[in-house]
Amino acid sequence: MAGYIALVHKDEGTSYGVSFPDVPGCIAAGDTFEEAVADAAEALAAHFAIMKADGDAIPTPRSFERLRRDPQFIDDSADAIVTIVSPRTAMAAAE
Repeated sequence: MAGYIALVHKDEGTSYGVSFPDVPGCIAAGDTFEEAVADAAEALAAHFAIMKADGDAIPTPRSFERLRRDPQFIDDSADAIVTIVSPRTAMAAAE
């Protein structure tokens, strides 16, 4: 299964927050960067499991080059760490 570009945000006094430009509504958080990314992998797998159960299509991840041409991504990623997250394998396999 392909990885999805994730945006990790951190404001003073808050946890790290993770969102996915290609998977609206899928978010995660953690006290550390590593914890947030690990939680994001679980959130992505759970989100996809719900989408599949509802009969919704799983979104195809866009390349970074394609996202860079998206004005919304440019705005959202301005103060973010950009990384790639793949759905947690154990959860994805349970689908």
